[in-house]
Amino acid sequence: MTMRLRRLLGEPMLHFLLIGIALFAAYNWLSPARSGGNRIVVTQGVVDDLVTQHVAARGRAPSATELRHLVDAWVREEILYSEGVTLGLDRDDIVVKRRVRQKLEVMVEEDASTAAPTDADLTAYLAAHPDRFVQPAVLTFEQIFVGHATAGPEVRLAVARVRDAVQRGDDLDRLGKSLLLPQRMTQVPADLIARDFGTAFAEALEHAPIGTWTGPIESSFGSHFARVTARTPSWAPPLDDVRDQVVREWENERRQRARDEGYAKMRSKYDVSVEAKGPDGGHR
Repeated sequence: MTMRLRRLLGEPMLHFLLIGIALFAAYNWLSPARSGGNRIVVTQGVVDDLVTQHVAARGRAPSATELRHLVDAWVREEILYSEGVTLGLDRDDIVVKRRVRQKLEVMVEEDASTAAPTDADLTAYLAAHPDRFVQPAVLTFEQIFVGHATAGPEVRLAVARVRDAVQRGDDLDRLGKSLLLPQRMTQVPADLIARDFGTAFAEALEHAPIGTWTGPIESSFGSHFARVTARTPSWAPPLDDVRDQVVREWENERRQRARDEGYAKMRSKYDVSVEAKGPDGGHR
């Protein structure tokens, strides 16, 4: 009996049959079928992605049992998604629509982003959009806060008092009203001054005479007297100084252009009819 079993186990045909059974089982595990003729195939790429995700989350490769559960979960998700699409559940779901749109736009962007910009491309882009890359003026100044209002008899009186005081050379720290922002600011870019005091105040300082008290100047807080003691005007930098920023803006514009052009091509294939009425009761 033992000798017969050994001879049977040594038969090549039996080995072939066992290998076939194993392959069939593996195929059924990695390629589960749905009833009704629908079929979901778990490719090697899917399994590799599941393993990669598990390693990233756990720091180790999954066991055979864990991998089987991962595959089962992936198949479950595919089946439920397929059934949902069959029932049309994706049609009115804004989240699904937005996600599909984003994925499609990324595909369109990737198709258009194969070539890196040349220096000629970047130079032309910089020349076409100088305002995006201009470096702001840098100012050193002193300011005296007169009051929260910008008009009225009280403000006019306060302005006259401060004007007389600065002309006499009185101590600045004892003039005006308290404000959280400092009275003296050194080497501050104009865009930061605009952030703290308002655009009108920063623009007034950019044109104020150097070394002379000027006012009242309006800010987002009220009225001020101010004296600019140093100013570096705004300037347009050469490409080498802002190359990274220009590349970033150029690529952003290329991606947007690719999205717009891709949509225009897709839009041309559709006949869109808007049947809803507008707010005025007419068709839009």
